[in-house]
Amino acid sequence: MKPPADILRVPENYLGLAVIGGSGAYDLSPAEFGRRLPGDDPLVVDTPFGESSPVHFFQPGRSSFSLAFMSRHGESGYLVSAPEVNYRANIWALKAVGTTSIVSWSGPGAIDAEFKPGSFVLPDDLIDLTRGRENTFFQGTGLGFIRQNPLFCPRLRKLLCLSLDRLGLDYCEGGVYAATQGPRLETAAEVRMIERLGGRLVGMTLAPEVFLARELELCYHPCCYVANWAEGVRDLPARPGELFDGMLGDGERVRVDNAVQQFPAIILELAARLEAEQAAVSACPCTRTMERYRSSGRIGPDWRTWINPPGR
Repeated sequence: MKPPADILRVPENYLGLAVIGGSGAYDLSPAEFGRRLPGDDPLVVDTPFGESSPVHFFQPGRSSFSLAFMSRHGESGYLVSAPEVNYRANIWALKAVGTTSIVSWSGPGAIDAEFKPGSFVLPDDLIDLTRGRENTFFQGTGLGFIRQNPLFCPRLRKLLCLSLDRLGLDYCEGGVYAATQGPRLETAAEVRMIERLGGRLVGMTLAPEVFLARELELCYHPCCYVANWAEGVRDLPARPGELFDGMLGDGERVRVDNAVQQFPAIILELAARLEAEQAAVSACPCTRTMERYRSSGRIGPDWRTWINPPGR
């Protein structure tokens, strides 16, 4: 890992809120989040799983806190596809810099007609259809046998709802997100299968991200904007050269772009609410997912040792 002096570059007023930006987030101006800290260079953490994506710190407006931002797909465009993201390095790095809460920005496709392109959705569960991704920190240790319900942090969910309400943005609360392997989009038959399994949204990035966050006792919740219709849900002609090759109807591209532009406002509203409720973080069940192992002596207080616990 990076030497401790490098981790000390983390601002002292870091709120513990990290945003993992997905599709479209790399097109936003960093100035939307506030003043960059501590300088122009982001922090890249050397983890046991390789280097993380760069971590940026921002201090919004006149606030007394700073927050972190990480783009999972690249700094200047979609350069790293979903199956190639180093999810373990990213989650490890965010934990290392003092993160306690993660909001994941994701742009899935809609299977359910209620979720129209450009609308916001806060999913409440997930079907993992990915293959071969490294989905645990604990290979060969016997650790990680932990519940996944509720999968997403209920405390962050409440604060996201309040934030979207405050901004007057329409959103749907609930729905199952199906995570597919990528980088290709799904076939119409696969989408029909996912619908029969109960999936209402289909994307590529929340798994294994959320499972890894839970292993390190981090609060995690996605904030999704619907980026397109899933294949076969609408009879739309192919339009080569366009994003998703035409999986949006006339005028829907504008609504999607408008939703992406709301991203900074949602995060800043959430951060302000999170600061006011910081005392509630330690009481959240997400912070105790590994308690059984801790109380039995299988793991110690230093989470960095969990991938190689005493006596292994």
